[in-house]
Amino acid sequence: MSRFEWQKSSFSEGHTEACVEVAVGGDGGRRVRESAEPGVVLGVSVGALRGLVRRLKAGAFGLAGDLRASREGSR
Repeated sequence: MSRFEWQKSSFSEGHTEACVEVAVGGDGGRRVRESAEPGVVLGVSVGALRGLVRRLKAGAFGLAGDLRASREGSR
């Protein structure tokens, strides 16, 4: 049993085979994992995770259009 309380990304709705999950660590940092590989957990600071999400939303990795389309398709 996991010692973290995992929350799935809102973009993962309906796509249970590849979901991003986030939990709060005991040190206040965040833990991130892919639901398909629950044993692989990445620990990150709140600031680092916030920066990554901000860059993803801004299209820094060429994904902004994909993120918007995914979000609109899940409504």
